[in-house]
Amino acid sequence: MKLVKAIIKPERFEFVKKALEDKGFVSMTTSEIRGRGAQKGISLEYRGGLMTVDMLPKIQIEIVAKESDIDAVITTITDAARTGKIGDGKIFVIPVEKAIRIRTGEVEV
Repeated sequence: MKLVKAIIKPERFEFVKKALEDKGFVSMTTSEIRGRGAQKGISLEYRGGLMTVDMLPKIQIEIVAKESDIDAVITTITDAARTGKIGDGKIFVIPVEKAIRIRTGEVEV
C-alpha cells in the first residue's frame, strides 16, 4: 500500500474529488493548509499598494491505495488539478507498512 499526498489549489478540489469518485476512489482525508513553492508567493495590489502574500491557501488530499492503483490515482489527480499555471501543486507517494481498521482490528498489509 502507498499513501498519496496531493497538495492542490483550493479552487480545483471539487474537480479532483469528483474525478476520484468517478474512478472509484472515494476514501480520502483532506486538510486546508497554507504553503508556497518555487514561486515564493504572489504580489497583490491592495488599497493602491503592492502586497506580497508568501503563504498561499492550498488543499491537501491524502489517499491510501493499493500499489496497483497508484498510477490511476496520480493520473486522475493530475488531470483534474492541472491548470497549466504556477502553483498547481505537487503529489508525493509514501510507502505504508500497514493499516489497521479501529472498529474491527482488521489489518491490511
